Amino acid sequence: MRTRAWLLVMVLAVAGCGVLTPDEPVTPAPGSPTRAEVTALLDQVRVIAARPRPGGYERGCKAGQACVFGTAWSDDTEAPGGHDGCDTRNNVLAAQLREVVLRGRCVVVEGVLSDPYTGTDITFRKSDGGRVQIDHVYPLAAAWDMGAAAWPPGRRLRFANDLSVNLLATGAATNQSKGDDTPADWLPPARANHCFYAAKYLTVAVDYALPITAADNAALHDIARACP
Repeated sequence: MRTRAWLLVMVLAVAGCGVLTPDEPVTPAPGSPTRAEVTALLDQVRVIAARPRPGGYERGCKAGQACVFGTAWSDDTEAPGGHDGCDTRNNVLAAQLREVVLRGRCVVVEGVLSDPYTGTDITFRKSDGGRVQIDHVYPLAAAWDMGAAAWPPGRRLRFANDLSVNLLATGAATNQSKGDDTPADWLPPARANHCFYAAKYLTVAVDYALPITAADNAALHDIARACP
């Protein structure tokens, strides 16, 4: 599928784009999806008026916690990369960093991340591993509100560990600023990477039959108009 092909390429292609100020002209990053590709994805998603708030979301898995998306970075999942003996976080790092150094077969101890949200390079070392975090492009809390609360546990576990579409390594500050926001409330700091982000977000929504809000739909259409 063409959309998936450029999604994988773009994780590496965004290096060196830089963070743009609002007054600078914006040229989409090399390898960005086209307006037609983003629009085609928009045409496939269901749009709802606003984000529901069903309650009951609890990510934690300690005693007494609901653990609604399963143990974090579990290998015991049907998601791509599951049951390979390596946890999901290390699988994402191995796939998305360059100049990777491994300890054993699984553990990433060094590498360089081309951050898909800022367009900058981040040096990763396991001794300071918190500098790089793994983002759920379509946030877990948002997915819960938008329909995942009704999914069986296995599907939620797969969603939380699906490195093929829903997981991106990024800088800690960027990941924390995003939180569980959706495109109407948060977009990558590097505006040159907005087309990539829009298509990535929509690909997750299409793959998992999750809706987007009317506000997200408007924000993503605005992005699509600026895509090449």
